[in-house]
Amino acid sequence: MTWLADTRTSYDTVASSYADFVSDALSSQPHMKAALTLFASEVDGPAVDVGCGPGQFTAFLASLGVEASGIDLSPAMIDLARREHPGQRFEVGSMTDLPLPDASMAGVLAFWSLIHVPDDEVPVALGHFRRVLRPDGLLVIGYHVGVGSRLKTEGYGGHPMRVHVHLRQPWWLAKRVRAAGFSVEAEWALNPENTVSQAILFARVAGED
Repeated sequence: MTWLADTRTSYDTVASSYADFVSDALSSQPHMKAALTLFASEVDGPAVDVGCGPGQFTAFLASLGVEASGIDLSPAMIDLARREHPGQRFEVGSMTDLPLPDASMAGVLAFWSLIHVPDDEVPVALGHFRRVLRPDGLLVIGYHVGVGSRLKTEGYGGHPMRVHVHLRQPWWLAKRVRAAGFSVEAEWALNPENTVSQAILFARVAGED
């Protein structure tokens, strides 16, 4: 798929600059840190950070006692994550073909990694999240709130990129999360007064009827 190849190449290109850009994400955004802390407190077993980038969120979860690993589409990002966090496990992989066994995870974190996935592929990714989660497993998604998408051709130090950034309405994402077999438990709005705001959705594998 072209969008997958473009995303991989783009983040390989900007890996080091991106790592610098997000290095203070937790210290500068306390609500994001609180969301990860809540995730850690609710997960009883292994968890995977899908779209882990340079691995800072994975490492933070591990510092809270979570058996956390990371998966990212970009080999350069995974190389960075392994170098910066040698105690963690990081692998190259795609959320649309998640390389994990069924019911092997207690938690899935997808922090701003669905933003480059086209609308028609979002249910595929959510289906893999559901597949790899155990009964009562927790899913947490961070995303940009809005309507439409834009083509990003440059970023993180001025390096060339070619990725579409998709903005979603909370109702749109929640509807697809429920359709994938989850119950939506909560949603946090972040910086809602910004032109492009953000949100974090908390969902749990729905019980069997």
